[in-house]
Amino acid sequence: MNFGIDSAPGASARAGATIRDVNRGRIFIVTLMALFTAGAAVSMRATTAVQMQSEYLAPLGAATAGERLATALGAAFLGFAITLLLVSAVLARIGFGRALAGAAILMTLGFAIVAGAGALGISTYTALLIGMVVQGLGWGLVETVINPLTSALYPEDRVGRLGILHAWYPAGLVGGALFGLAIDHAGLPWRWNMVPLAVLCVIFGVLALREKLPPVSASTDAPVTPGEMLKATIQNPTIFVWVILMMLTASTEFAPGQWLDVALTQIVGIRGVLVLAYVSGLMFVMRHFAGPLVKRLGNIGLLISSSCFAAAGLFALGSADSPVTVLGAATVWGFGVAYFWPTMLATVAERYPRSGTMVFGLMGSAGAACTYVVLPYLGAVYDKGKLAAAGGDANLAANAQGPQLHDILTTAASASFRTAALIPLCLIVIFIATAVADRLQKNT
Repeated sequence: MNFGIDSAPGASARAGATIRDVNRGRIFIVTLMALFTAGAAVSMRATTAVQMQSEYLAPLGAATAGERLATALGAAFLGFAITLLLVSAVLARIGFGRALAGAAILMTLGFAIVAGAGALGISTYTALLIGMVVQGLGWGLVETVINPLTSALYPEDRVGRLGILHAWYPAGLVGGALFGLAIDHAGLPWRWNMVPLAVLCVIFGVLALREKLPPVSASTDAPVTPGEMLKATIQNPTIFVWVILMMLTASTEFAPGQWLDVALTQIVGIRGVLVLAYVSGLMFVMRHFAGPLVKRLGNIGLLISSSCFAAAGLFALGSADSPVTVLGAATVWGFGVAYFWPTMLATVAERYPRSGTMVFGLMGSAGAACTYVVLPYLGAVYDKGKLAAAGGDANLAANAQGPQLHDILTTAASASFRTAALIPLCLIVIFIATAVADRLQKNT
């Protein structure tokens, strides 16, 4: 199978010439701030999930609360996918600056809708879903811009710079988690988590409008029009193999991350969001070393090893029953998922430059859309595990506290994490096949 490359020799130098008149360092800081804010928003949703479940969803029925909550959390990923899919191909007409400003507006609006979901005159659950989708639309605009913008700023070091850029997503996760825990400790309403995020949105939106940014066409080695992007994408069907792979890698990273606080907090003695913050800290450090690792292992080699660690970590999370075992399992999982997103993006940018920003959009929207599907499925597995362990709805309600509840929740959490572990197991096989195909192509 040809997982091949439609390169344009000498184009890197031409792309680099378009960025002479911009302040690369200052613009890059704006992209870091935007992604930090988006990551903090993801963490905020995980941190406040228990409160949202209690206030908005528990009155609708305990037996389905897990699936409803997972669907609401996944709705942000749906908005993310929609934006990436629809905007990436026409980003050149919008421009990097206006798109980032639009992201700031949408994220702030989404925070407001979620905070006031119970007072908007419509179903609380419907309002919660709408607010999450709007937040996701803003997050998607951030992702739509920052990847091709970084690619345009640093055509000579895309993998390394994309790795550094995406280190600030887990940095945002850490920041959002720690701020959420501080809000809880201070006894403040959970909605206060959204205030600093709205402030950050205003800051990066204004800065994006003030900076002189490079043209969108500089984001790949072969600048092309939207029509040429579409033609190049259609003519390279192997792109869609990478789209499927992105679905699997993103689901391995995002779905368990959003589920940690809900699944682990009540059974291991520490907040699951602290585990998320710890893993995110690891990812922040590790992503700064993406460039050297790629030089040593190659893109595909790094993806194979990442898949192995991710599978082992998720299986271990399914058996964890104490803070020590959870942190150990989470460390292994974190080593696995740290490099997935930036390495996948850099790989397709190198292999399919003539697909331009469209290939970034396809990859990001596929990853988010699959997460939107996987999260509710994990919630359903969790609910099913609770009911099976309890022996039915009546017994679940009767054992709503004490040691029996602990055993019920442990069984449910184990089922959900072990189900998620099947995804990276499939990735190991597929990436090994990709490496073999690449080797055969190189030797022919």
